Amino acid sequence: MSEMDAFRAETRAWLDANCPPSMRTPTPDGGLVWGGRQVDFQSEEQRLWFERMRDKGWFCPDWPEAYGGGGLSPEQNAILEAEMRRLRCRPPQINLGIWMLGPVLLEYGSEEQKQRFLTPMARGEIRWCQGFSEPNAGSDLASLKTTARDAGDHYVIDGSKIWTSYGDKSDWMYALVRTDTAAPKHLGISLIVLDMRSPGVSVAPIDLISGKSAFCQVFFDGVKVPKDQLIGPLNGGWTLAKRLLQHERKAMSKFGEISLPTHFHLLPLIERYVPASTRPADVALRARASAVAMDEHAYTLTVQRMGEEARVGRDVSGLMAIMKLVHTEQERDKFEVLLDALGHRALGWECDEFTEQEKAITKGWLGSFALTISGGASEIQLNVIAKRVLGLPDGKQGDKQS
Repeated sequence: MSEMDAFRAETRAWLDANCPPSMRTPTPDGGLVWGGRQVDFQSEEQRLWFERMRDKGWFCPDWPEAYGGGGLSPEQNAILEAEMRRLRCRPPQINLGIWMLGPVLLEYGSEEQKQRFLTPMARGEIRWCQGFSEPNAGSDLASLKTTARDAGDHYVIDGSKIWTSYGDKSDWMYALVRTDTAAPKHLGISLIVLDMRSPGVSVAPIDLISGKSAFCQVFFDGVKVPKDQLIGPLNGGWTLAKRLLQHERKAMSKFGEISLPTHFHLLPLIERYVPASTRPADVALRARASAVAMDEHAYTLTVQRMGEEARVGRDVSGLMAIMKLVHTEQERDKFEVLLDALGHRALGWECDEFTEQEKAITKGWLGSFALTISGGASEIQLNVIAKRVLGLPDGKQGDKQS
């Protein structure tokens, strides 16, 4: 037996013994566990799954053990992910910091910052949010106006961020701020982390049409941040931001799959709601559903190929940008088909006559439009792909996108 085969057998046995049966079922609405200072568990088995994976170091299985990770090689991490999919294990926790900020800290952070921030992150003890977009600086991120003024041993931050997911529930934020107002807009930006309990931070939730929202606007009024919470070089934040956005686009695909209120298996739902008739409308709808299902399968295979290429050291950053665009557009297409299949039963989510799954599909359709915007709107992604992946020349506007 090879070393990897032995690791697979060991991993399979450990997961089978430690992942409770209820944690191998579809995640219900509101059933995700978010790491943070205060973790809410809906059951004892949910708590056990969280603690066992935490203690194993498998919240961050491919991080170094020195920072709370599992120390797994890329090949071992791929096996772990495959075995969790095989058992249909729920994610033991969700933490945006692990997906986005953590890899940037591993690459650019000082040793003191790695010890200070990565270890609690890897144990699910801090919940992070992202402070990038602003009311007038979303797609053109480099136009941000939030400033961090040098005040000796600390910075003073003034301004606001918008579309901050879970800003009202997060413990810390990683934020882009302008530290040189005289420099060209891409050169005067820095990446800073800050405690959301700092005096001068206030958060206002934003309601969406779907009836619930993770989005918030965050305001900074003279917020003091110690200088040792600057990540990377002063005024060098744009490089870090681009790196972080690569990780975000990769995470967007992962989060889209696990954050839905239930697992929507497209073709069985079509069989339930669309008659097996020869009516042209029914035939056309079933054909659309089959096309969407084939696109989803092709996407899954491409993700696996991307993972294999990354593990042998190939640059997959361009493919990540493409995959984020493809996945979110596919999610929207899937829900469009499901809504057409449901007919009048897709008209609302508060009517008692509709099932919980039908209500969830309607909410999922509404939320699918947000996915095409967050992490980089589809239109902006097309510009990024054209310029940075395909190497096409700038248009007449010559604007720079992230």
